[in-house]
Amino acid sequence: MARVTFSLDDATVLQIRQTAARLGKPQSHVVREAVAEYAARAGTLRDEERRHALRVLERLRQAAPTRPIADVERELRAIRTARRTGGRRHHSA
Repeated sequence: MARVTFSLDDATVLQIRQTAARLGKPQSHVVREAVAEYAARAGTLRDEERRHALRVLERLRQAAPTRPIADVERELRAIRTARRTGGRRHHSA
């Protein structure tokens, strides 16, 4: 395990010490768990971001299609076929 040095404000140090004492665990354990919890949450969307994304998706879902469905399906079939055969072939003009 690596030993590191950080500068923390007095209030944070007090919280670490009090939490460690209350849990009966070493201060390093409290910091390790706090960092792990923070890191897990850092990769997720905040409620505001999630609501915004859902609003955007709902607007897209309700929007009228800009192309006929037959054209979209034809393009998707071509893409899937190209992926199975090593990619799209571009012909130079």
